[in-house]
Amino acid sequence: MALLVKKFGGTSIGSIDRIKVVASKVAENHHAGHDIVVTVSAMSGETNRLIALSAELHDQPDSRELDVLLSTGEQVTIALLCIALQKLGIKCRSYTGAQIPIVTDSAHGKARIQEIEPDRIREDLRSGHVVVVAGFQGIDVSGNITTLGRGGSDTTAVALAASLKADECHIYTDVEGVYTTDPRIVNDARRLPRITFEEMLEM
Repeated sequence: MALLVKKFGGTSIGSIDRIKVVASKVAENHHAGHDIVVTVSAMSGETNRLIALSAELHDQPDSRELDVLLSTGEQVTIALLCIALQKLGIKCRSYTGAQIPIVTDSAHGKARIQEIEPDRIREDLRSGHVVVVAGFQGIDVSGNITTLGRGGSDTTAVALAASLKADECHIYTDVEGVYTTDPRIVNDARRLPRITFEEMLEM
């Protein structure tokens, strides 16, 4: 039995049908006896939709309020995935970054994780729950919601894996692996055959 952290991006959970597929994959791993923590992004296109809504109101919205707005995308998907898992008979709990808590600095829109308090997750895992955590977000020491910027859900997954001392971290994405830099921007980016949680966090 292993502790697995799994991250699913916006494309993987971009519709109700895709959420059902993700739920079935997670349920399969859970039935095999593994402890599962899932991190999800917002549904595909949702973050851009929310940014566009704010732009209709203000061309330079306050960064704190923008983080409050953008964090709602992941809140939708954690609840939907838990509902799908419960339909399959799996005990499940969803948490926002603030509820864990995932503590960050106060740099809105590009916050860095400073600490994760994993006790709540461990307690749920011990009681047989799958835990679903909102990616891309946290909370600062003043209680403000923060977001982690581009690739933030991947960062959340890796940070959770490191904090929980997970056996493996699985990131389901639209590229073939972890590269030295973004392969969509740099042509000679190299795929890394192996990387530690700590090295991934540094990247």
